[in-house]
Amino acid sequence: MSTTLITGGTVVTSTGRSEADVLIDGETIAAVLAPGSTLLGHDLAGSVDTVLDATGKYVIPGGIDAHTHMQMPFGGTEASDTFETGTRAAAWGGTTTIVDFAIQRYGERVMDGLAEWHEKAAGECAIDYGFHQIVGDVNDDSLKAMAGLIDEGVSSYKLFMAYPGVFYSDDAQIYKAMRVGADTGLMTMMHAENGPAIDAMVSELLAQGKTDPYYHGVARAWQMEEEATHRAIMLANLTGAPLYVVHVSAKQAVEQLAAARDNGQNVFGETCPQYLYMSLEDQLGAEGFEGAKYVCSTPLRSKHEHHQDHMWQSLRTNDIQMVATDHCPFCMKGQKDMGVGDFSKIPNGIGSVEHRLDLMYQGVVDGKITLERWVEITSTTPARMFGMYGTKGVIAPGADADVVIYDPAGHTSIGLEKTHHMNMDYSAWEGYEIDGHVDTVLSRGRILINDNEYLGTKSHGRYIRRAPSQYLI
Repeated sequence: MSTTLITGGTVVTSTGRSEADVLIDGETIAAVLAPGSTLLGHDLAGSVDTVLDATGKYVIPGGIDAHTHMQMPFGGTEASDTFETGTRAAAWGGTTTIVDFAIQRYGERVMDGLAEWHEKAAGECAIDYGFHQIVGDVNDDSLKAMAGLIDEGVSSYKLFMAYPGVFYSDDAQIYKAMRVGADTGLMTMMHAENGPAIDAMVSELLAQGKTDPYYHGVARAWQMEEEATHRAIMLANLTGAPLYVVHVSAKQAVEQLAAARDNGQNVFGETCPQYLYMSLEDQLGAEGFEGAKYVCSTPLRSKHEHHQDHMWQSLRTNDIQMVATDHCPFCMKGQKDMGVGDFSKIPNGIGSVEHRLDLMYQGVVDGKITLERWVEITSTTPARMFGMYGTKGVIAPGADADVVIYDPAGHTSIGLEKTHHMNMDYSAWEGYEIDGHVDTVLSRGRILINDNEYLGTKSHGRYIRRAPSQYLI
């Protein structure tokens, strides 16, 4: 096995930073050493196969994006990133592990859905990957199958309080599934929006001739998110199930989560970069059909109500525990434009898997989060939340050698013709400038990105069998 030494860098963890060298032996980290350490009296740098100079740079654990949708069927089309293109783009951005969603559709069996996603991903991923399980049809057979998910290395499942007729679960179904979650240790992940009420608002708006992308945000009002979040919390409280609410965008929903955690409940929340940087007015309300680029659910919120500032604050106070992307990309041509004249037909999703680490680092530069919190919300907490910590999310002996060398003096210009590697015909982040740069990315000791060159292969990534959450109170 080959050996690599990363020298001269500042190792940053969720709890601190220190000048240290990192020794990698094969696929794992062998040691974190004082700078210039020797081996049996010999210069260590002269004893390894590869030396990476990280002088003046940060050495951090590889990013973990715990919410992606590669090749996801939605709205009569399919997410444009395959597991090959999406994981390659993730590697360019310093993400070395994703957790994607296997899907059980209505009328299908849970384990058949999981098997289908294994078939899609196997041999196609540039980085390591795991699966959550979407349970889109809660019935007696599904509930029995859920009890076997942990044996498959799947320790979390997702329900939807939105999308009636597609993925929607009513309160009785949610209650039954949460009972299984409480009994087995499965983490319940929830898309918390009041779907039936949203559908009623959509019909009203379209009948009034309000068809532009902007009205996607109007129809999915923050009250719909707060109400559903509260209801999910109450059902979790009743059943004793741990609850993780995905893509939180409304400050009122955060307040519901914070109150539950203050009462000792195992309730957690995730937000996404778009809810930190984008708004209903500036993006969804863009001229013409441009707003379609930013249609996602939950939707972008009004900047005048200060949801974005509240999300940053919630990351500082740990009322929101981590940042994922909800990466579900669609092209404008042939996909997003299906909704011309009817916003409800625009496929929901934004592509961000390549840019999450950079976008969150800009928060460090702008004084919104600390350097340690950056590592915590992009790597360490996802690893703990979803049963990978110790192997992933940390630079320590015995951990997988998933390492990013990040240059704070570098610069990243995001744009379709600049740093874009996702399989899309536009970038939602066009024109964003980042005061930092991903220089080198290693996955299990293998260099995937170095000096703006891709060195990975689609067959490198392996399936991660996840344990139950290591983040419970």
